Amino acid sequence: MLKKIRRTFAIVFFAAVTLLFLDFTGTVHAWLGWVARIQFFPAIMAAHLGIVLILVALTFVFGRVYCSVICPLGIFQDIISWISGRRNRKAAMRFTWSPARKILRYGMLVLFIAAIAAGAGSIVALLEPYSAYGRMASNLFAPLWQWGNNLLAWLAERADSYAFYSTEVWIRSIPTFIIAALTFAIIAVLAWRHGRTYCNTVCPVGTVLGFISGFSLFRITVDAAKCRDCGLCARHCKSSCIDIQGHRVDNSRCVACFDCLDTCRHGAIRYAFRYNKPQNDVTHMTESTADAAGTGGNSQDSGMSRRGFLSVAAMAAGASALKAQEKKVDGGLAAIEEKKIPARMTKIVPAGSLSLDNFYRHCTACQLCVSACPNQVLRPSSALDTFMQPEMSYERGYCRPECTICSEVCPAGAIHPISIEEKSSIQIGHAVWVSANCIPLTDGQECGNCARHCPAGAIRMVRSDPGNPESLRIPAINTERCIGCGACENLCPARPFSAIYVEGHQTHREI
Repeated sequence: MLKKIRRTFAIVFFAAVTLLFLDFTGTVHAWLGWVARIQFFPAIMAAHLGIVLILVALTFVFGRVYCSVICPLGIFQDIISWISGRRNRKAAMRFTWSPARKILRYGMLVLFIAAIAAGAGSIVALLEPYSAYGRMASNLFAPLWQWGNNLLAWLAERADSYAFYSTEVWIRSIPTFIIAALTFAIIAVLAWRHGRTYCNTVCPVGTVLGFISGFSLFRITVDAAKCRDCGLCARHCKSSCIDIQGHRVDNSRCVACFDCLDTCRHGAIRYAFRYNKPQNDVTHMTESTADAAGTGGNSQDSGMSRRGFLSVAAMAAGASALKAQEKKVDGGLAAIEEKKIPARMTKIVPAGSLSLDNFYRHCTACQLCVSACPNQVLRPSSALDTFMQPEMSYERGYCRPECTICSEVCPAGAIHPISIEEKSSIQIGHAVWVSANCIPLTDGQECGNCARHCPAGAIRMVRSDPGNPESLRIPAINTERCIGCGACENLCPARPFSAIYVEGHQTHREI
């Protein structure tokens, strides 16, 4: 019964988190956004102390149920391991006792903390489990979901139905896509062959919760008097934390999956209150006592197999062949040249971020805001100092003043919630005019597109030659009124570089 309850909750949480990254309609977050906010590390970054204390208390009482119920990366590993076991009965009993890799575990935790202190967001994003899964979901799973939706939209259109509508599928960042594919391959191979190796050797959240779990009130115990040393429990333990010869369990690595309860045929394994043990029970090991128990057992360390490497190479090659978007044509006659990203001196981050420093200190690069952005403005950065963390660019759309979705979905406090009224008065950057690209000066044609579409009224058209009333008009920018939404840059007809672009601000201000 405990295993069924655990699996039910795990499926619900996993499906909810995954839907957050797959949703392109903007409706799921209103119902399921809380699932992202209860993730352990984002809650720490957002200073949601109540959530952190609840998760710590949950671990102290019941053990590492967070890792087996709430964490999407942990559940993803369980799914891969389950599939592996279903394919081969022998693979279902492929695990064995292995002592904790204490140096590796705490070494990765120290590296993680040092990366946070140094502001190395890329390293934090690589190691943090929620961000790692978000990267896979938004870069690998979401395109498949969208292609499936577009197929249904195509079929519905031919049936004169509007139940579905097609959406544009594009790879927002090739480097981030490759990292997501590598992460998927490595974790999948480790889970396929060794179960929870990543959780118990690399994951910093697992190490922290494992330390707390060493003092948990409820835990898996072994009754030495009933145990027949058959080893079934150890061979089904995906955490490799049951030492059947010593009748011990390393509680710091046990994720409370309860698989061992079903496999024991002699009633020797139970989940019970630690201070209410029968006389013949042997107490659990913490990580330190588990290390002292011996160094035997099979290693959980595993590199990527040849098959995993080839699959990653194929995915990367396929990604490089994809176009960013479909070819656009002008009236069906001439291809429209794609816009290129201007060389901005300062990056642009969403309203509600307060400043670049605040945004990059709190952002975990989970890609949730990138997935949720309906205007296709947010995308992962390719710069080394902010690698995989989102930034704004206006080649595909502009940041509409009435849209506050990114501030609503961010679980880490990198983007604070704001209202539509507040967003309309927050200056995240200012427009800059480039005369060498402006159509009235290059082609001798009237334009004024930037002034017509500026929602802040910060652009007006003036004569290029004040002394000549017949001269063509060019834009004049009031930088005090400009909010940096990028409507002018996006809608400028100049190609490949717009005649007007947005320069970001280090610190946002209210106008």
